[in-house]
Parts: sequence; C-alpha cells; structure tokens
Amino acid sequence: MLGAGVALAEGYQINSLSSKQIGMGHTGVALKLGGESMFFNPAGMAFMDKTLDLSGSFTGIMPTCTATVDGKDYETDNGVSTPINVNAAFSIYPNLKAGVSFYTPYGSAINWTDNWPGAPLSQNVSLKTFTIQPTVSWAITKKLSVGLGAMITWGTVDLNKGLVPASTADKAIAALTALGQLPAGTPSFGSTTPASVNLNGKADVAVGFNVGVMYDILDNLTVGVSYRSKMMMKVKAGDAAVSYANPVAQGILGETLDLINNANFKAEMPCPYVLGLGVSYKPVSRLTLAFDARLTGWNAYKSLDVEFLAEQLRPFDQHIDKKYKNSWCYSLGAEYAVTDRFDARVGLMVDTSPVNKNLYNPETPGMTKIEPTVGLSFRPIPSLSIDLGFMYVHGCGLKNASCEYQDLLGAMLPGRLTSALVQAGVPQATAEAMVAKYGFTPSAKFTADYKLHAFIPSIGVSYSF
Repeated sequence: MLGAGVALAEGYQINSLSSKQIGMGHTGVALKLGGESMFFNPAGMAFMDKTLDLSGSFTGIMPTCTATVDGKDYETDNGVSTPINVNAAFSIYPNLKAGVSFYTPYGSAINWTDNWPGAPLSQNVSLKTFTIQPTVSWAITKKLSVGLGAMITWGTVDLNKGLVPASTADKAIAALTALGQLPAGTPSFGSTTPASVNLNGKADVAVGFNVGVMYDILDNLTVGVSYRSKMMMKVKAGDAAVSYANPVAQGILGETLDLINNANFKAEMPCPYVLGLGVSYKPVSRLTLAFDARLTGWNAYKSLDVEFLAEQLRPFDQHIDKKYKNSWCYSLGAEYAVTDRFDARVGLMVDTSPVNKNLYNPETPGMTKIEPTVGLSFRPIPSLSIDLGFMYVHGCGLKNASCEYQDLLGAMLPGRLTSALVQAGVPQATAEAMVAKYGFTPSAKFTADYKLHAFIPSIGVSYSF
C-alpha cells in the first residue's frame, strides 16, 4: 500500500515520470526514448544508437483539492510530492540492449487535516511504491523489436483517519450525562474529531513484468504495444496507534478503542495492469507527433479490507467497498527540433475516472482530469540534455459523491448503555427506549462536492555517448 506523489493519474497511478515526456502529454508507447523506454515500452530501448544512456527526472506535484459540504468549502493542506525516474541503459550488441530503471509508479499523498467533516473516511494519507526494473530489449529486425522487464516493487503506507464522528461522540456525551455516567457540563466536541487511528506498515516485495513490442510500419510511422502486469501489495503486520483529542474523549472511548492501540493489522491493495497502445509519426524530419491510449485495470480494486490479527479485534475490522471500473487515459504530444540544440514540446492528456460516485472516498479524490503540458530540452553539448516539463491538472469536478462508513461508537454504545441500565434495575424495554431516543446508528454517509487542480513542474538530465 502504495506509491509516491499525489494520485494525479486516476486512482493512485502516477503519470509524471519523465520530464521530456511530460512535455509531450506523457506519451511514449511508440517512441524510441533510449533508457526512458524501459517504463513506457521496453521494446523501444532496442533502437538506442548509443553505447550508454543515463537519464533522471525529478518532479514536484503541488495539488489542491476542495470538498464542499453543506455549502462550506474544506481545502487540503498538501505539501509537495516528488515522484522520480532514473534510468541506465547500455548496448550489448547493435541489436541487443539492457538496462535498469528505478521509478515510483503508484502513490497518493493528501492531507485533509484532522477535524474536517470527512475525517472518519480520511484525515491524511501517504501511500508509496518503489520499483526497480532490470530490462532487456532485442531488435529482431531493423523494424521490429521486443522488450521485457521484471518489476520488483515494494511500498509503505501511513494513513490517519477518524475512528469516531464528532456528532456521535456528542450524542454519547448527552446520553451518558442524562444517565448519570458523566457530570453535568461535560463539554461537547463540536467539530473536533474525538479519536483517530494511525495505520502504518510496509508492503512485502511483489514481482511483475513490463513487456512491449514496437514496429516501424514506415520509416516515419511507428506503432507500439506495452503491458505492465498487475501486482498485489500486501501489508502482513502493520501497526495501529490510537490518539485522542482530549482527556474527555479518552475517558469516554478509551475502554473500547485502546484495544486496537499497538495492535497489528493486515491489508492488501492492487497495483493494476496497464495496457498501452501507441503510434508516432514524423511528417517532417524535425517534427514528431505521438498518441497513446492506456487502459488501466482498476476493476481489480474491489474493496479495501483492513483486518486486525488478534481474533478479539474482529469487530474493528474495516471493509471499504471500492468497486472501481477499468478506465482509459488518452495522451497526445508533439516535439519540434527548433535547432540542433533546442527542442520544444506540447501535449494534452485526458484521464478518465474509475471511481464509483456512490462509493467515493476522499483518500484518493478521483475524477476525470484534463491535463495540458509544455516542455523543452537544451543541449549545451551534444551528449548532455537538460529537460524541463510542466503539466497543469484540471479536475472536471464531482458533485454529490458519497460514501457510507462504519460508525464504531454508534454500533457499540447502544448495547452497552442498555446493559448498564438493566443492571441498574431498569426494565429491558424501558432501557432500550431510553437509549433509542439518542439516535445512534451503526453506519453513516458522507456526501460532498469535489474540485481538484494541480501544478506539476519537472526537471531532468540525460547523458549519452
């Protein structure tokens, strides 16, 4: 559980792993990119005409997401996320190349703050994955090549969410005060989240593959196909830690919630497959046009289940339906060699949403996104390139997105209050009626309108000879 950077490709996939290709709308399935082809399409590396090709990109993602709840806006307080991509490729024979790449293919980092209304779903989250990919690429003929890479991937999760809605805790204070369990005048929580849990863990190493084919139909027309396989990232023994807003919260909730403090949990989350189809065309020698269509197998993400390892903690297990659907991302890009030392790029990416509107969790604020891009490269010497790219992300917005969640206190407290009243001599039916008037429910629904935009600058350097 999983990935560096804010999830600005839909779900938590990252599409900002090359400064050069960001400028071209992050196209690359049918482009011959040297070492960078290891990510986009391993077959493209076979056409590398250099002995050694080294490249690296560093990207800053600066997003803002806004949720509107009952007419009031709540804005995220995000830092800058930094996905990276580093590549080293070399020539074994004229038609056989090999290399290794390090990149961050999936991830999400978002901070909604502790006390916003959606805290029981998400306060802040940092999911990161890291992949090392050794790759080999073979030009079968002068026009046809294949490539294969082994994706060795691991990750971390650091997630905070509210355990109890403030509204439920305030009902509990009213009930406990009326029943003589709390002193009169006990302060309510208002908008403060009474208790939160931190879930922190490391995912075991998973192995997948990245395979591709590339073919020159004409000297100036190339097609490509690539496929990155699905991997399941599994946290087998993560750590849970509970925190309370104040002593009142701990006094009311501690007996129940302290059971999961320092407990271990397990969870798993998919890194879905990605099928890429691409075509590139050079109408004139200095101009390159490219189009990619990528299908991501998000239907593998049916639910997020967090299960505590201790049998007595089963009531605290979390089952969050996702039911994502497969989605397409379309990229269009152009590169023009203005001079022998200077290239200019422009592009556009349209990323469609896999998220179910009725199962919408703000941990990954999914919506269809339109992303224009620009970029340039300058070569002070023929073997060295300095690359700049910029992407603007415009989220198309999502209205009345909702998610139902489990209210632990609302599920547990009525039974406990009823039992306490019965033990004090109150008849069962009367006790149940006294508790029922406070309106505790085992679940609740959160609904909001969402907006998103982001600025993504990127800088890269490549050296080859």
